[in-house]
Order: sequence, then structure tokens, then C-alpha cells
Amino acid sequence: MDFSIKAFNTKNAIAEHKSSCIAVGVYEGGKLTQAAKALDQHGALTSALKSGDITGKPGTTLMVHPASGPAKRILLVGLGTQDGVTERNFISAVQAVARVFTTLGAVDGMLALPLDGVKGRDAHWALRAEVIALRESIFRADGLKSKKDDNTGGVRKVTIVVEANDVATKRTLSQSVALANGMDLAKTLGNLPPNICTPTYLADTAKKIAREFSLGVEVLDRKQLEALKMGSFLSVTNGSDQPPKFIVLKHLGGKPKEAPIVLVGKGITFDTGGISLKPGSGMDEMKYDMCGAASVLGTLRAVGEMALPLNVIGVIPACENMPSGRATRPGDIVTSMSGQTIEILNTDAEGRLILCDALTYAERFKPACVIDIATLTGACVTALGHHNTGLFTRHDDAHDALAKQLIAAGKYANDTAWRMPVEDAYQEQLKSNFADIANIGGPPGGSITAACFLERFTKQYTWAHLDIAGTAWKSGAAKGATGRPVPLLTTFLLDRLQH
Repeated sequence: MDFSIKAFNTKNAIAEHKSSCIAVGVYEGGKLTQAAKALDQHGALTSALKSGDITGKPGTTLMVHPASGPAKRILLVGLGTQDGVTERNFISAVQAVARVFTTLGAVDGMLALPLDGVKGRDAHWALRAEVIALRESIFRADGLKSKKDDNTGGVRKVTIVVEANDVATKRTLSQSVALANGMDLAKTLGNLPPNICTPTYLADTAKKIAREFSLGVEVLDRKQLEALKMGSFLSVTNGSDQPPKFIVLKHLGGKPKEAPIVLVGKGITFDTGGISLKPGSGMDEMKYDMCGAASVLGTLRAVGEMALPLNVIGVIPACENMPSGRATRPGDIVTSMSGQTIEILNTDAEGRLILCDALTYAERFKPACVIDIATLTGACVTALGHHNTGLFTRHDDAHDALAKQLIAAGKYANDTAWRMPVEDAYQEQLKSNFADIANIGGPPGGSITAACFLERFTKQYTWAHLDIAGTAWKSGAAKGATGRPVPLLTTFLLDRLQH
């Protein structure tokens, strides 16, 4: 989908613009927006309102075919109350427009909603919300079907009406498209089957991103990981025939000596649970256990396309967790890169075993902060459902500031996170009689003890952990990867430019 922006004035009126379809807003109580009023020259929209065919309820739509004028169709969409359109109502309206646009027998369309009318948000937020909603409406996951879904129709060129076609607005549009591209990549990788999306495939994807956007890339193989003494990461790979890959992707757009932001993504391309085998029902969804890695690749792709003046490094430990005669057993003790020994009580708690070595590896970059992203625990889904990502970090001034920034970025991006505790009291559950630490702490507070495990490997820098087990994908009829938390992470990085 191609996007452009256009500003109208008295000399260049929207009512004189030729379009296959122009989408405009209507408030509850039958009140038209300014753009809608401008198009209502012959009273067609007023007549539609009087008929009661549309009330202005958020997300409702009505197609009007004017008897005359340059616009072939005018789509009325409900925005809710006029005294302050909420974020949710605005997004609902844009999603409704996007659904209609996909069904039209027209190539071009125009979106003329009041970008500055959303309560507590500016026009730049609204413009980005429109781009993301429209792009999500055309995303398809049928790449491996022998007969593709019919998606040849619908609007492919969208013009968004803005107040001013200035440099800032153009930048917002280009950044919004880059974000949508990053989300598409994360969703595509998440949806791919595990026989295609292997650790090697993720490594090749990182190399492709590096070539396209001039990023640095390094992929470490088993021998190099053994030399680094990543015994915890390698213990997870033992049962698989797929070789492990440790991927480092670097966007060095900032000053040469500026401390980088490091994003660490869990890349388990399939998780059987290992010897601690998962139940068969729903196990196919364990292809999504690499969505942390996918979100890091998606974010780095977005950052590369935006050419942000920041230093951002993506670190992805990638492997499978499979049962075999070589697989790690419950009761085995392994030594992590940090030197800490780990008693593996459950091989299905493997994400923390690969992340802990990646978090130790991140020390070498002397980072400004490190954020790990992982589909880590079912306990996080129990705690927060599928709405909020779990956010975990230490409790001090530096970590409180990082948590505040991430939560604010999530709210702005409609990709929300909720902070959970990381406290010494929970560390007691991870005690082992035979090693420095056990890899599980029992059912109580499972997502918290998982974060407390990771916290032990992050003492050298400011750190946060995002548990995306409940937000990275959807099940049921809408089954598929969501692309989260690429919007949160990208917004966080954009916000860092302002500090």
C-alpha cells in the first residue's frame, strides 16, 4: 500500500478533489466533521444522517454515492462524541475504514479524519495510527498456500489529509511506514512454520536486513559459542539437529563512542519442551517461541529504514528445543558464560537458559541499557492476559526511569506493558542444593521468578525484561503473530532521541 499526504486550503478545496472514495468522520448526534461538511455541498450527507442510517457510534460506517461531484464515493465513519475523540474510538474508526477500503473496487482512496481531534494526542500520533491500521488490514499470511487468498482488489493508494504538508509531517509518515514494515517482518517470521524458520533462517534474515540498510552483522556458530563458554545456551541445543546461531545485528547511527541500546530477543524456533515434553494439544503454536527474536529483527529493520541517529544492537540466541538421546535432562547442571552454575529442573524453562548467556554477552558493548524480549512464561498470560506485555526490572532510580519510558512508549504506540515486581524475596524460590541457581522456582509467581533468574545476569548495566507470551500472537480463528512489541520498542527508541 502506497501512502501520500495532502493539505487543503481555500484555493485547493477537498470538495474539488477527484477520488474513488473519501472517508470522513461523523460524531454522535449526527454532527459532521469539517471535511465532511465541505463535501456535503448538495446535502447527500445530511440526508444520510437524517435517515438514521448512521449515528456516529465509533467504528460504524455508511457508504454514500453522491449524485454529482468529483468524489465517486464518500464513506462516513463514526468517531464518537465531538468533545473529545478517545484513542480507542479513533483507532476503531480507522480500522473500520481499512476494512471497507479492502473491499472496494477502487485503487485509490482518501482518508480525511480530524487528526488533531484525539483527546490527549497530537496529529502525528493520529497519522501513525492510520498508517498502521491500514497496513494491518492488508497483511496476509497465505504465502505458503497453493491457492492464495483473493486480495487483488481494494484500495492500494491512500492519501491522508493533513493540516500542513511540512517536514515534520512527512517524517512522521515515513517513520510510520518503516514501523509498519518492521511489524510485517516480525509477523511474517512468527507465522512461518518451524521447518522453514530455523535458526539458520533467522541468521539469513539478519544478513538480508544488514545488506539492505547497511547494518553490521555477525553470526556465531557452535564452535565459537563453545569458545565463549556459553554452556547454558548450548545445553538447550543438544537435542536438535539444527545448528544453533548467535546473531548480532548492529545499527550504529549514533556517535562513535555513544553507549548503545541493546535488544536481546529469544529465538527458540520450536519448543517441544525437550525431555520435559509439552502436551501435544496446541504444541504447533510453539513455532511462536521465536517472536522475541522476530521483534528484534523487526525493530532493527524499522530503525535501519528510518536511519535513526542512534546506536542500537540486536542480540539473538537462536536454536530449537528438542528431545533426543543427546538432549539435556532434568537434573543436569550446566555452567553459564557468567560462570554461574544452573541446575536444570525443567527443560521446558529453556528461554531463560539461552537468554542468560546472551545477557552476559551484552556486557561487552558497555550498553546504555539492555532490554530482553521473550515469550518466556505461561504464567505471564495468566497474570496479564493478552492485553499487556509483562515489564520487569529492578527497583531503583535508573531502572524506574527505564520502566517509565517503556510504559509511556507502549501507551503511545497502543502496545501496552504493565510493570511487575522484581524483588529479592522471589529469588528464594530459585535456590538449589547442588548449583548456584535452579532454572525454575515453582508455580507461584512463575513470570516473576523467571525475571528474577534473568536479573542475576544483568548486574553490570541497566536492564528490563519484556515477557510477550500473551501478546506476541493470537490463537483461534484470528491465529497469527501480532508484530508486538515492535511498536513499543520503536517508539521507545524514537523517544530516546528526545532525551
